Amino acid sequence: MSYQRVRVWVGIDAGKGHHWAAVVDETGATLWSKKIENDESVILTALGEILDLADEVHWAVDISSRSSALLLALAAHGQQAVYVPGRTVNRMAGAYRGEAKTDARDAYVIAETARHRRDFATIDVPAQLAADLALLTAHRTDMVTDRVRMINRLRDVLTGMFPALERAFDYSARKAALLLLTGYQTPAAIRRRGQARLTAWLANRGLRDADSVAATAVEAARAQHTVLPGEDTAAQIVADLATQILALDDRLKRIDRQIHDAFRTHPQAEIIESLPGMGPILGAEFVVAAGDLTAYADAGHLASAAGLVPVPRDSGRRTGNLHRPKRYSRRLRRVFYLSAQTSIIRDGPNREYYLKKRGEGCKHVQAVIALARRRTSVLWALLRDHRAFTPTPPITQTA
Repeated sequence: MSYQRVRVWVGIDAGKGHHWAAVVDETGATLWSKKIENDESVILTALGEILDLADEVHWAVDISSRSSALLLALAAHGQQAVYVPGRTVNRMAGAYRGEAKTDARDAYVIAETARHRRDFATIDVPAQLAADLALLTAHRTDMVTDRVRMINRLRDVLTGMFPALERAFDYSARKAALLLLTGYQTPAAIRRRGQARLTAWLANRGLRDADSVAATAVEAARAQHTVLPGEDTAAQIVADLATQILALDDRLKRIDRQIHDAFRTHPQAEIIESLPGMGPILGAEFVVAAGDLTAYADAGHLASAAGLVPVPRDSGRRTGNLHRPKRYSRRLRRVFYLSAQTSIIRDGPNREYYLKKRGEGCKHVQAVIALARRRTSVLWALLRDHRAFTPTPPITQTA
């Protein structure tokens, strides 16, 4: 005879093609354990079966990324899920009998972990703006990674064919050098063209510094008269890579404009951008990485989530041992670190604090991390008080 229980916990081992869900009651007994295809109708059927088991259902999932987006969106109607990190699941698995590694066992461990602990972060289905910014920033990160890879490949091939020209330009920052490589890659081709005609060729393509680029290229070509093996094939690869990098730069400009326009619609965009070093790109990444700011009780919790707060490792009489944390949001830490490093370029309170830390004996990275921690508290206060950043603190009026 079946009856409805008061409370159950659901652990979901999420995957791309399918998920596995396990339901346990207050005693830890398994009530329901099945494979769920990552399909809307199948997920809805499974959700209905699980909700019929008890009056109160607690959900826990080990992946909060795109693979579990459909599942979380369907379960969000009247339900609340928590995120159980994979590291926690891996360690908790050792507390249970057996050494098997299956989806069913992982789902059971997730459910049991959620039953024993109440301090896991809740997962909220992002709003349309947050979802758009998450997709755009992730896509931009992939494109920047591809650009770095292609530039490194271009420099490697060019070094084996024309090392003087490889040393002559910074291909990651100069569009003119990349445009040159789309038409001329070998020493012989540049010498035949000559400086005057090469300058005209570059100027016709809208380059302002055509004279200096042509002069540098011709000087490098005159320094090498040896034809290396595989030069023709290498020249084709270099031209193809240069063309791809230029096309990728245009795509990056378009996606930057998309991120800029989307971020400006955020209600707190003006406040975030007012902090020195925080532009629309880092601001958008902050919104995505931080999520709902109401989940952080104070600025210290936000700094801890970004890995900017040292953690103690004391034992017995050994006290005061502070170390860098291991569990934190790498993306959030990157936002605060890069924005702090950018803010010290210009004079102001950020640079003054950085120089103060350097004067105390801190190295560059240590000083930037200290500044990032301080800026976390400042940004938290700005968002709390709904006001923009000013170099001088506001005047406090007595009641």
